[in-house]
Amino acid sequence: MARKNKEPEKKKVNTDGIMGLHGSTTEQAISETLELNYMPYAMSVIVSRAIPEIDGFKPSHRKLLYTMYKMGLLTGGRTKSANIVGQTMRLNPHGDAAIYETMVRLSRGNETLLHPFVDSKGNFGKVYSRDMAYAASRYTEAKLDPICAEIFKDIDCDTVDMVDNYDATMKEPALLPTTFPNVLVSANQGIAVGMASNICSFNLKEVCDTAIALMKNPDHDILETLPGPDFSTGGELLFDEAATREIYATGRGSFKLRAKWRYVKEGNLIEITEIPYTTATEVIMDKVAELIKAGKIKEIADMRDETDLGGLKLTIDLKRGADPDKLMQKLFRLTPLQDSFPCNFNILIAGMPRVMGVGEILNEWTAWRTDCVKRRIYFQMQKKEDRLHLLKGLERILLDIDKAIAIIRETELESEVVPNLMIGFGIDEIQANFVAEIKLRNINKEYILKQTRAIGDLEQEIADLRDTLNSPRKLKNVIIQELRAVSDKFGQPRRTEIVYDAQEAAPEEEEDAVPDYPVTVFVSKEGYLKKITAQSLRMSGEQKFKEGDSLAFTRETTNRAEFLVFTDKFQCYKSRLSDFDDGKASLLGDFLPQKLGFEAGETMSALVFCGDYKGFVLFFFENGKAAKVPLSAYETKTNRKKLTGAYCDKSPLVKAMALEADEQMALYTSDGRAAIFSTAQLLPKTTRNTQGVAVLTLKKKAVLRDAVLLSESGIVNESRYRTKTIPSAGAVLKQEDSPDKQETFEV
Repeated sequence: MARKNKEPEKKKVNTDGIMGLHGSTTEQAISETLELNYMPYAMSVIVSRAIPEIDGFKPSHRKLLYTMYKMGLLTGGRTKSANIVGQTMRLNPHGDAAIYETMVRLSRGNETLLHPFVDSKGNFGKVYSRDMAYAASRYTEAKLDPICAEIFKDIDCDTVDMVDNYDATMKEPALLPTTFPNVLVSANQGIAVGMASNICSFNLKEVCDTAIALMKNPDHDILETLPGPDFSTGGELLFDEAATREIYATGRGSFKLRAKWRYVKEGNLIEITEIPYTTATEVIMDKVAELIKAGKIKEIADMRDETDLGGLKLTIDLKRGADPDKLMQKLFRLTPLQDSFPCNFNILIAGMPRVMGVGEILNEWTAWRTDCVKRRIYFQMQKKEDRLHLLKGLERILLDIDKAIAIIRETELESEVVPNLMIGFGIDEIQANFVAEIKLRNINKEYILKQTRAIGDLEQEIADLRDTLNSPRKLKNVIIQELRAVSDKFGQPRRTEIVYDAQEAAPEEEEDAVPDYPVTVFVSKEGYLKKITAQSLRMSGEQKFKEGDSLAFTRETTNRAEFLVFTDKFQCYKSRLSDFDDGKASLLGDFLPQKLGFEAGETMSALVFCGDYKGFVLFFFENGKAAKVPLSAYETKTNRKKLTGAYCDKSPLVKAMALEADEQMALYTSDGRAAIFSTAQLLPKTTRNTQGVAVLTLKKKAVLRDAVLLSESGIVNESRYRTKTIPSAGAVLKQEDSPDKQETFEV
C-alpha cells in the first residue's frame, strides 16, 4: 500500500567535507542546504566582492590601492608589479592572477578609467582590444597616480573605520575617504548572485559641479550640469533627454554610443579613431567581415586595424563611387560601431545593495563624506586639545621655574618626581610627565615662553573647529571647497562628444543598396528554391529537379521580395530573395532547410510571399479548422530571421496561403466531400498560434485534405458545395468537379 503523507524528499549531504572520509552521511533537506551553504556564499559575493560601495571601489580595488599606499608608492618611484601583487596578498587572498587583473584595469596604460589610479609602465593591454594581452607582472612597473592623494587624503585622521584583514594580522580601511564622488567618475561593473551592477563613468568636473549644485539647491536640475556620461574611449553619445532623465531618476536604462570617424578624400578611405566603450576593435572587424561575406555590404574594398602607439585607428578603403556617409549609417545599424551602454546603478549602502538614481547617489555620497569630515575635524580637535592641555601645564611651570628644579633635585626616588610635580603645581599626571621630560637645556624662560605663546592660537583654532563641527552650513562649505580644489586640479575636458541632433538612418534605407529587378521563383516540393532572371528564363530549357522531386509552385516577383517559410515544427523563417544568388533552370537551386538553418529533422510545410505585409495568412488544419492571421503579425522591426510558435500546433498543417483580400475557397476532405465558403466568414485573430474556427464538420476518421482558391479548383457545380454558414459538412464530390490540378504550395 502506498504511504500517505509522504515526507518531502531529502538530499544526502556528506558532512565530513571529504566524500567517504569516514563512510558516513547524513540526510539534509535541500532548503536547509540552500540556507546554510548557498546563502552565505551569495551574501559574500554581493557584499564582499562584486558590488561597489559609496567610495566607488570594490574590496579588491580598495585592498590593492591601500597596499600600494602603505608601500609608499604615492610619492616614491615605480616598483615591479609582481612586488605589489605579492604585498597585496596580505589583504586579498584570492591569488596573484586576480590581483594583477585588478591592477591592469585600474592602470593608465589599459585606458579603462577616465582617471586611472595606477601610473603604469609597460604593456597593460587596452580596454578597446579583445586580443591585445597585457604583459606578465614581472615585466611591468607601477606606482599610484597623483589623483590617489585625493583618495587617501586624511586617512590617518580617523576619517574611516579600520578593520582586521582576513587573518587579523593587520588593519585595512573599510572604505577610502575620497574627496570627490568617485562612485560616478570611475566606470564599474560587477556580477553578483541574483543581482548585478553596471555604472558608467561621468566627467570629474561635471560630477563635482553637480554635487556642489545639489548641496546648494536640492531641487537643482541635474541635466544642466551633468549632460551625460563620459567614457575613456571617447566616441559620440546620442543624446536622448527622456532616456537620460529616466536613468538619472531610477538608475536604470541605457545610453546610445557610436564611433567617431572621418573621411580622408585623398585616399578615398574612412578612419575610425574612437569606438563605443562597450565593444572592441576585433569584434567590429569580425562583424564587418561577416557582412561583406554575406553580400550585405558591397562598398568596402578593404578594412584593417592600424592601431599603434598614437592610438586606435581602424581604416576602411572604399570602392569607387561609394558614399561614406551612407556606408557609415549602415555600419552603425549593422555593427557594434553603434552600441548601447546598459546602466544599473546598484551600490552597497551600509552593506545593503540599492539601485539609485544620480541625485540619490550624490546625496548618499554627501552624507557619507560629511561624516568623514566630521571625524577628521574631531580628530584634529582632539589633537589640539591634547597639545593645549600640555602647554597649560607648562605655563604653570613658568610661574616658578626654580621651584620645579628644586622639586626634581630634592626628590630622592625617580618614581616620585612626577607625583611631587603634580602636588607642587596642581597639574595632572600627563602634564607632569611632559614637564619632567623637558631637557635641562630647555629649562629657561625663553623656551617656556615660546611654547606657551601658542596657547591663545590653539584655543582659537579649537573654538573654530568646534564651531565648524556643530554647523551643517560650515561642514557643507568644507566639502564644497574640497570639490572645487579637486575639480580645478584634476578636471579634464570631455572625451565623449554629445550629439544632440543625431539622425539615425531608417532601416528602409538598407534596401537602397539591394538592386531590384524582375525574377521568377521556382520552388520544389522537397524545398529547393531557384531565382531566375527574365533574361535567363528566356534562354533556359526544361527545369531540372532532384530525382523524385517536382515543382510545387512558381511565381513572378522582384529581387527585393520577402517570403515566409512555415515548417512542420510550427516555426517560421523569414528571408529575402536578394539573399539568394540568381540561378538557372539547369541547376537544382538552393536547399531552403540548409540555407535558412532548419533544425534537425525539420521540413517545409508552406511558403508564402509577404508583399507589403498587408492582407492575411490562411492556415488550414487536418481537423477541419482554419485560422486567419494578419500578415503584419509576422513583420519584425529587427533583422530577426526565425519565429517560434508561428501557427497552432493542435493539428497538422494542410495548407498556408497569403491573400490580400477575401476570396472564395474550395475545401476537399479525405472521404470524397467538398465545400465552398468565403474567407470573409473568418474573423482575423491577433495571435499567431490561434486554433482558428471549424469550417468543416468531418465524419469519423476523415480529415481535411486540401484547400484551393475556387477559381483554381475546377468545380463546375458551385451551388452544390456552397455554404452560407460554417462549419459545413459539404457535399459528395462529383466526378466532373474533381480537381484536375496537382496539389501545390499556394502563395
